[in-house]
Amino acid sequence: MPGKQAKILSKNNIQGLHVYASRTRYPKRNRVLVLLSIKAGLRAGEIANLTWDMVLDASGEVGSIIELRDHAAKKKSGRIIPIHPELRQALQQWRRLTGDIGPVILSERNGPMTPASIVLWFARAYRAVGLDGCSSHSGRRTFITKAARLVHRAGGSLRDVQLLAGHRSIQTTQRYIDGDSDAQRKLVSLI
Repeated sequence: MPGKQAKILSKNNIQGLHVYASRTRYPKRNRVLVLLSIKAGLRAGEIANLTWDMVLDASGEVGSIIELRDHAAKKKSGRIIPIHPELRQALQQWRRLTGDIGPVILSERNGPMTPASIVLWFARAYRAVGLDGCSSHSGRRTFITKAARLVHRAGGSLRDVQLLAGHRSIQTTQRYIDGDSDAQRKLVSLI
């Protein structure tokens, strides 16, 4: 991953992003946009390529998983991502407004948003909230870092985080994970 990595978002940063989204022309769509990044770890291109058939279950309701297909994912790294309850609720509300055919995230003209327009949306949002060093990838890095820190509580391993992220290499996943100096101090005191 060449260059500077996108910043990890704090709880207050995320709250500010939600407040910004709620004050836009399309608050329900933009809430889903933010949650797909932060609660599902999707890249901008994956958000743009996400369609309702990847989110709905066999009965036609918003399901419990996102079935991100190979054609929608970077390097054809499709995967199954459990849907966070907050994201599921937002998807249900958004679906009532848009229907359930085609792309999940629509542009102002009711067509699919492009990956570039999603990157631009996040850039504007972070600028409006006053966050420097953040990009459309900040939500994804936050998701991966939080997952790595909490995976032991779920009885999983870093391999589970790698699968959720859609990385072919565990080393790639490790580069996404931000260190925590407080945890490092606690760890050293336990040795």
